[in-house]
Amino acid sequence: MRTLAYGSWPSPIDAALAAAHDGHPEWVGFVGDEVWWTEPRPTEAGRRTLVRRLADGTEESVLPAPWNVRSRVMEYGGLPWAGTVQGGQPLVVFANFTDQRLYRYDPGSEPSPLTPVSRVGGGLRWAEPQLRLDLGEVWCVLEEFTGEAPGDVRRVLAAVPLDGTAAEDRDAVRELTGERHRFVSGPRVSPDGRKAAWLGWDHPRMPWDGTELVLAEVADDGTFGEPRIVAGGPEESIAQTDWGFDGSLLYASDRTGWWNLYRDHQPLCAREEEFGGPLWKLGQRWFAPLESGPIAVVHGRGATALGVLDPETGEVVDAAGPWTEFASTLAVHGERIVGVGASPRSAYEVVELDTRTGRARVIGAAHDDPVDPAHYPEPQIRTFTGPAGRDIHAHIYPPHNPSWTAPGNELPPYVIWAHGGPTSRAPLVLDLEIAYFTSRGIGVAEVNYGGSTGHGREYRNRLREQWGVVDVEDCAAVALALAEEGTADRARLAVRGGSAGGWTSAASLVTTDVYACGTIIYPVLDLANWASGETHDFESRYLETLVGPLADVPARYAERSPVEHADRVTAPFLLMQGLADVICPPVQCERFLERMRGRQVPHAYLAFEGEGHGFRRADTMIRALEAELSLYAQVFGIDPPGVPTLELTK
Repeated sequence: MRTLAYGSWPSPIDAALAAAHDGHPEWVGFVGDEVWWTEPRPTEAGRRTLVRRLADGTEESVLPAPWNVRSRVMEYGGLPWAGTVQGGQPLVVFANFTDQRLYRYDPGSEPSPLTPVSRVGGGLRWAEPQLRLDLGEVWCVLEEFTGEAPGDVRRVLAAVPLDGTAAEDRDAVRELTGERHRFVSGPRVSPDGRKAAWLGWDHPRMPWDGTELVLAEVADDGTFGEPRIVAGGPEESIAQTDWGFDGSLLYASDRTGWWNLYRDHQPLCAREEEFGGPLWKLGQRWFAPLESGPIAVVHGRGATALGVLDPETGEVVDAAGPWTEFASTLAVHGERIVGVGASPRSAYEVVELDTRTGRARVIGAAHDDPVDPAHYPEPQIRTFTGPAGRDIHAHIYPPHNPSWTAPGNELPPYVIWAHGGPTSRAPLVLDLEIAYFTSRGIGVAEVNYGGSTGHGREYRNRLREQWGVVDVEDCAAVALALAEEGTADRARLAVRGGSAGGWTSAASLVTTDVYACGTIIYPVLDLANWASGETHDFESRYLETLVGPLADVPARYAERSPVEHADRVTAPFLLMQGLADVICPPVQCERFLERMRGRQVPHAYLAFEGEGHGFRRADTMIRALEAELSLYAQVFGIDPPGVPTLELTK
């Protein structure tokens, strides 16, 4: 093993390799006996394609470029497709990202539109399609813009004819519900077809704050009776609902402080762990009932496993295998369960569990090591002590390379990663972006700061009115603890994050002296303007929980906003932004940079055409990773080979 300074180790994991493996399979489902899912294509302008697994085990992309199977409902999207078998052939309905129309696809023919285009505001958008062949319809969530402002929008449950008669006629779309709630999830229809259940919530609540479970009778012609609320409320989050095959009503509620499962309002498995999660995208599934009675579940505390719950005994038996994390997507067919799992040694892949044999196996998007796995990081699950003695959960990824070590008297630089959301968490899975840094000798610490999910509602609520305080303090506490214990170099600490993590990174540079530099990616920087029309409808009142109502605490908005305190930033930084981002728009970055003008702080701003909230194109991701590494190289005094120099201006 050879010796070289931390951060300067040669690595086979370059930015192009990390970009090519960014993203993962999502939205699994059955079409007859076949398993289908969506999959990213970073090198094809970041589109998502629909993939099917044929009977012989081979996989094929169903739709060629430029078809992009992705919904924009609530901007974060949702389940974008549904399929079944009709006349021995697949029949699929999907939302196309470019025009947001629903399309019908029959193999062997071009997709044909089912819904019209609206030129008003963000147009017509669709999510959670559910085929109702008995009625000749597909039932969906409809998001319809009524004006040009982000808040000029309505959402209802709607039925779209499968014969294409609504392709040019909005009036041919049949609305199933009125506008009882600002937000709705797709209806789940009971096995006898006589009832529909769905979730609704209203501003200023987010779905993890409080949702309501709504029930309505369904007539033979598919019309809904008067809806009634049967569970949930302002301080009870119901994450998902469904029906058992026996007609029982199932849902995941956090009324005890943890998202647990209920059947006809009775708890099935009372545990201090989560059987649900934050509903960022419509159609996420943490449980799915099997016809034989058990329930497939994605559950855990701080991590997730795929299991089978016996509703009569409350016992859960988890699938055996290497996977330590499962995404919030599930599908069942007969005794087969399909999910998407990953581990620190493998990226997300499509996993099938046969409940008859107990065997779990990879059936799609199989992980294939692009380099010797000896170069992968070796993470540690840690709990640190923060202010007031509170626990802080984190994943620590020390520098690791099988061919290189550092001089014995040197401590490594570390980058603190703040996840987005902020009501979300960092899963413990193989991420080649992390390996890009650790294999070069730069440590990474992912902090699941107060407010993160996976540890119950009390932990989640730590961020209430404390955004920009608790998240910043927790990240700093982990960084300083690593330095104090001799794991990290105190003089070479950095902070980075995107979206809400970009906010935490910027706020950290404004309010602390912990970090030598920072990377800020598509961030929130200006609270008052973000809360007054500079973001989309879904999160437009999120800050009332995270910070407080603007009308009541305007000084708090000003005090915490990095844009108001650019004069406090003294550390070099890299700011990156997608120019098509409507969630955290470029104007926030531009306003911040204007306040930085003439302050003699080294920095760089990279703005990417065609990118929205989250970079999806391979060339963007390559540029972003190399720029970030170059920032650290210049600030930390390291020399990573083969990395273009990022020009820093003052």
